[in-house]
Amino acid sequence: MDSSELQRVRNWLIDGPGSVEPVEMITEFCESLVAAGLPVWRFGIFIRTLHPEVFGRNFIWRQGQEVEIGSVAFDVLDSPVFARSPLRIVFEQALEVRGRATDPDDERFPFLDDMLAEGATDYIAVPMPFLDGSVHATSWVTRHPGGFSDDHIAAIRAIIAPLARVSEIISQRRTAEMLLDTYVGNRAGARILGGQIRRGHTDTMQAAIWLSDLRGFTALSDRLPAETVVEILNGYFDCQVSAILAHGGEVLKFMGDGLLAVFPIDEYVGDAAHVCTQVLEAARESRASVEALAIPVGEVVERFRFGLALHVGNILYGNIGGGNRLDFTCIGPAVNLAARLEKIASRLGRTIVASEGFANNCRHDWRELGEFPIAGFSKAQRVYGLADETPALADRAAIPPARS
Repeated sequence: MDSSELQRVRNWLIDGPGSVEPVEMITEFCESLVAAGLPVWRFGIFIRTLHPEVFGRNFIWRQGQEVEIGSVAFDVLDSPVFARSPLRIVFEQALEVRGRATDPDDERFPFLDDMLAEGATDYIAVPMPFLDGSVHATSWVTRHPGGFSDDHIAAIRAIIAPLARVSEIISQRRTAEMLLDTYVGNRAGARILGGQIRRGHTDTMQAAIWLSDLRGFTALSDRLPAETVVEILNGYFDCQVSAILAHGGEVLKFMGDGLLAVFPIDEYVGDAAHVCTQVLEAARESRASVEALAIPVGEVVERFRFGLALHVGNILYGNIGGGNRLDFTCIGPAVNLAARLEKIASRLGRTIVASEGFANNCRHDWRELGEFPIAGFSKAQRVYGLADETPALADRAAIPPARS
């Protein structure tokens, strides 16, 4: 080992790598260690995440290959593979785990058999503690004859602390991004991280607006256990969110059983006609998914219906709230109209209704349902429904006379 080169790598980590992109940083880090005399052939870094669905992310570097990036769901913790993994010991006990080709005991870890089959002679997994007390992991594999020497192991241990500090900073930044994306959406999350956190900091944006509501939710909540209602809501929202995201939308808010989403219209995504067509595709997919949703509750299988209003217009998008509690959301007459249209969808027994503005931008089998007075608006609004929908007459209540 070249101690001066090893110190250079340590200083590089302490002073701040030139890139905080994980792939570039890991590649430069590993190549620098090899140049310093550490015979590492494969390096892995495993970072636990604060994410509702992902236990952790891993980055694997091999000499002469691109860095592999993966993520692991929480169910891995109950898997036989994890139970017999060296990393389980690292995560749970914060201990080093070593396995060498000359050690007969190491057949307790099937992973090591795979490494030995690829010509590895030595393996060590080293805990990487963060300042918050959480334990993450690194793994080091060599093909060097005789494995890692004492000097090599000392070098690995010496590099862990600065590597942990850099990894923690990058991880915290990514955690912040993921949490913001999870709770406020991608576009809003990027703006908040960019410093748009002052109350009243808003922009005007043209967008297609999606506002939906689960039919009969109040009665459902009254007769079913709370845990079952949560399961139903999660399944119901899954039917919409995946379609919304796949077609360029952003979910802004869950309001009980209601969902508010926007599909921005700008030069990057296309004109209003293109965006509204994408919104309608997402609406059709969501309708089919909700119709197929069936959740057993005791001896009964619950089926569901929902209503969806589509509109297009200018919205005010940004920070609104009181004191130091803000919400990144959208407001404006266009949002208010979408909310009123959703109520009309319920009264008409329709699943999908659209404003005249939306229907004009998306000419796909719309049928005019009439002109309706809208609370808070001086003029009555023409409302459109899809031609392939049959109104659920049982859902209909008294409807004001339509004017054509």
